Amino acid sequence: MLHLKKAATQDLPVYDRILSTALDLFVERGYHNVSIHDIQKLANVSIGSIYNHFGGKEGVAKALYYHLIREMEELVADVIDENLSFRESCNRIISLLFEYTESKRNIVAYVLHAKHQEFLPDEPPICSSTPFKTMRNIVQRGMESGEIREGDPWVVASGIFGGAIRLIHLRLDGVLNVPLPELYDELIDCMWHGMEPISIQESVA
Repeated sequence: MLHLKKAATQDLPVYDRILSTALDLFVERGYHNVSIHDIQKLANVSIGSIYNHFGGKEGVAKALYYHLIREMEELVADVIDENLSFRESCNRIISLLFEYTESKRNIVAYVLHAKHQEFLPDEPPICSSTPFKTMRNIVQRGMESGEIREGDPWVVASGIFGGAIRLIHLRLDGVLNVPLPELYDELIDCMWHGMEPISIQESVA
């Protein structure tokens, strides 16, 4: 099965082999340019096994989407379990996303870069999924505690995570040639400069 934190195994069962193959094809060619026969040939499975497990290409895409969202949920939950401060939790999530963009590129690309509503129109926007709601909740609690400056939760969360996600997009598009972890410290410095609580900004001024 596809995992962020675990190494891929060689002998995958049919279900997992189909998802793993579909992930690579969807990311590299785009959903609309991949056929069931493409998945079948590369995964070395029968057409019947794909239909039996998933009902068709859209079913494969949905199963892949749900599985990878759960992987993101686990990533965020693990950070929360570390009992860091709210700011440190945000930093840790960004650090992990940068790390996995380099080591698990296609997983991150499918979750953060694919235009899901073009081929999964019944699914809510990715920003409405559980891991991203939890990330906004971390920001909200940080504002309530005074660690993060107050403001509209969407605006503040975008200010914290938006730059990181944009850098991920640029890296996946091949615009950035520098591995993202090398840009982490500079991003974090720029990001929090504008997110200090107002009282701290006034005292510095």
